[in-house]
Amino acid sequence: MRFTKGNHAFIVATHIDKNHIHNHVVFNSTTLNSTHKFVNFWGSSKAIRRLSDQICLEHGLSVIENPKPSKGKNYHKWLGRKEPSWRDKLAAAIDTALEGKPTDFDAFLKLLQEADVEIRRRGDTISLRMETLNSQGKKQKGFIRFRSLPEDYTESAIRERIEGKRKVQKTRAATPAPAQKVSLLIDIQNSIKAQDSPGYERWAKIFNLKQAAQTLLFLQDNDLTELDVLQEKAQKAKDDFNGISVRINTADSRMKEIATLQKHIGAYSKTKDVFDAYRTSKYSKKYLAEHEQAITAHRAAKKYLTS
Repeated sequence: MRFTKGNHAFIVATHIDKNHIHNHVVFNSTTLNSTHKFVNFWGSSKAIRRLSDQICLEHGLSVIENPKPSKGKNYHKWLGRKEPSWRDKLAAAIDTALEGKPTDFDAFLKLLQEADVEIRRRGDTISLRMETLNSQGKKQKGFIRFRSLPEDYTESAIRERIEGKRKVQKTRAATPAPAQKVSLLIDIQNSIKAQDSPGYERWAKIFNLKQAAQTLLFLQDNDLTELDVLQEKAQKAKDDFNGISVRINTADSRMKEIATLQKHIGAYSKTKDVFDAYRTSKYSKKYLAEHEQAITAHRAAKKYLTS
């Protein structure tokens, strides 16, 4: 609605069958009153992306910080990182299940099943398969045996971990990077209007949140997400501003001097004939009385120009 201003019909389709939940937005190029057509201006896709990011940030949702062209690439390659393999994902699911402190191996398997891991038993062999889809919408095809997993994730190793005989670190490849959080301090306690009006307080919070989202997008677009870089560029901008201010003041003073000079040059030029006639009259008092203003202006201009 923010982008179309209510002038175009549109549909928003949300993909929740992917590991990366995302939207597809389709809107009619013809306006609702059928009098105009949407003009696909240069950078319109970027404008939509920025608006989408802003709305996500306003609602506390994550955004892709440095989007790259994704044609022909899956989601993880698009983000510039390798997608975890099914073994990595199973190892992560095992770590999560063990965090539930199962009392024995059977309890551990039950926790795995609750985490969408399919269990298959064939004799003494236990195999696993993730029931979730990967970023390309595909499901794990075959089962993976415990004994083919890394040494800390075999059946015997897991039993030792349950009994507290083995300490391991979680597999780093399967651990997603923590999402960045935006710290926002909203101080409206000192606002008398906010104390008297709950509606105003709510509006102030939403307004500040929108401003924070816009600020974050600006910092991301200008590659200022690191504090050191931001401080360095802020200091440079301050130094540049001070330098420009000095040059502006110098130029302003010079312009005033030039304006005064132009004023006296003009006065001298306009009154030169009058003063020459005054001098020809041998400085007649009668002529001076008739042209006193022009003669006085000529003398002042000549004094300024010769000083």
